[in-house]
Amino acid sequence: MDSQLISLETRKAYIALCLVLLAAAAASLSVGAMDIPFERVLTLIAASLQGNLEQVASLQERIVLLDIRLPRLVMGLLVGAGLACSGAAIQGLFRNPLADPGLIGTSSGAALGAVSVIVLGGSMLKGWTSTFGFWAVPIAAFIGGLLVTVIIYRIATRAGQTSVATLLLAGIAINAIAGAGVGLLTYIADDAELRSLTFWSMGSLAQASWDEIQIVAPLILLPVVATPIFAKALNGFLLGEAVAKHLGFSVLWVKRGILIMAALSVGACVAVSGTIGFLGLVVPHLLRLAMGPDHRFLLPASAVLGALLLVTADMLARTVVAPAELPIGLIMALIGGPFFLMLLLGKRSIQNL
Repeated sequence: MDSQLISLETRKAYIALCLVLLAAAAASLSVGAMDIPFERVLTLIAASLQGNLEQVASLQERIVLLDIRLPRLVMGLLVGAGLACSGAAIQGLFRNPLADPGLIGTSSGAALGAVSVIVLGGSMLKGWTSTFGFWAVPIAAFIGGLLVTVIIYRIATRAGQTSVATLLLAGIAINAIAGAGVGLLTYIADDAELRSLTFWSMGSLAQASWDEIQIVAPLILLPVVATPIFAKALNGFLLGEAVAKHLGFSVLWVKRGILIMAALSVGACVAVSGTIGFLGLVVPHLLRLAMGPDHRFLLPASAVLGALLLVTADMLARTVVAPAELPIGLIMALIGGPFFLMLLLGKRSIQNL
């Protein structure tokens, strides 16, 4: 009876989240420096699907809706879902609600890998770019994020126990090292490369395009879809790795699978949007408080709520000071920074989550 009640409540929560996400997506397409009524948006999208868009839309409407706002919306949905789902999985793996792809250095490692290819792709890494082509930056970001995640995990874990303090301190150190590397590469970059690197400092979806979406969508969607496979194992991890092993889960393969999925997703997200912090921290924690720690519900719900928050933040970033634009990373930092302090200073302890 209780499980049926929880299942019903969970379905209602999912439906509510999806409805709010649809509303936010509709608002994102309609609102901006050039407002387009939602009815007009539907008309233009329907005309585009039917192949007669040029007959019912002006050139300005076609450019704003189909070439700017729609790819930006899709990219926001992908990046938000990828970062939030990865954050929930990493928190479950480390058994710590303070773990986050940005705090533990995964995002900065991915950024360092991507920036290295952007700046050195025509010289030292020319062979890399010629070999992988359009995939050179996402693959480099994936490798950078994976290496940093593995290093942090090995530093913070002793005898099967992950130290929270060591985890965060090691993350600070890795972030500093990666930041220094990005700064050095920025220093030696030429003017064209500097323009490409501008959005990395705070993150942005302004450069979203259909070509980029085609490249990174599989890299982000695969982890979002595959990570819930580890949900039951992560529930076992909540009781400790020894308990998870006694329950029949392969602890080693679960660790490897989650780290690879998180690095793949975060690396792809950073490659196209720059570093957007705190999303992987805030979303899982909010859902854990509202829905409980069951990862069967937490992981997919994190993807939905993460997409919702990032789409909303992006809409605010491009409308608050329109026609100028705020960095989306700044919006998320204003939300996530105080929230992180609340986690540290609040009455709810890590053990009670």
